[in-house]
Amino acid sequence: MFGVVPPPESVHSLLTKEEVHAQKPKRYMSKYRPTVVLEEKSTKRPMRTMGPAKVEVPSPENFLKKHSKEPKVPEKAQCSKEHTCTAKKPDVPAQTDRPLMGIHTKRDFVQTATAVTVKAQLTSVDTRHGHRQLLETSGLVPKYIKKKHYGEVPEYLQKRKEDERRAQEEYEDFVKEQRERGAMKRLSDQERQATLEGLQKTWDELHREYQGLSFITDNLRKKSHRDQLEVAMKKLENDMDLFKRLKTIYIPNN
Repeated sequence: MFGVVPPPESVHSLLTKEEVHAQKPKRYMSKYRPTVVLEEKSTKRPMRTMGPAKVEVPSPENFLKKHSKEPKVPEKAQCSKEHTCTAKKPDVPAQTDRPLMGIHTKRDFVQTATAVTVKAQLTSVDTRHGHRQLLETSGLVPKYIKKKHYGEVPEYLQKRKEDERRAQEEYEDFVKEQRERGAMKRLSDQERQATLEGLQKTWDELHREYQGLSFITDNLRKKSHRDQLEVAMKKLENDMDLFKRLKTIYIPNN
């Protein structure tokens, strides 16, 4: 049987051993504990004791009355004969009274009178419900056709047109030089049309073969064959587009 193997016998195990009791350290007590206890007792809020707090019950005679919370208008001060009322306006000056003289002001009345008044911005109503918008930004004011350079070709378009003309002249000079050397010849319209028909025929054959492929490409051979057909068809489409756009085409003699 497998079990716990007892330790081998020894003479030291027969000797009596003295039991040593470990002494635990004293529990830590903060020196601020009495202060905290007093503060907690002094700041204890109501409703934290047993039962509700004992407060004075309101009298049933002090119930909320009608219009008691509405703002009250201050009472009008009554004027008596002995005391003049402060709210009374001053009397109209008599003809014998003289106005105060020698009062000067820094206000320029001429400049104030001749100041330019701010004109109201013109608006336009575009709906029957009265929706308004500024007439200046509504597009109804013909302000663009009255500009100084209206109808003229912008400078950047003129520059672009000049660059295209210069590039076309350089290309024509290069082609003329190559033709003089005998290195290039121009395709006639019949040759260009024949080449275009041949490219279209080749594209139709590849497209027919592409349509006959299976939908499932479960191996590498089918996937590579499909990619080759797509690349060849794309190249033929670019060539046909080039032959359709360009009317003048030069090819090398050899």
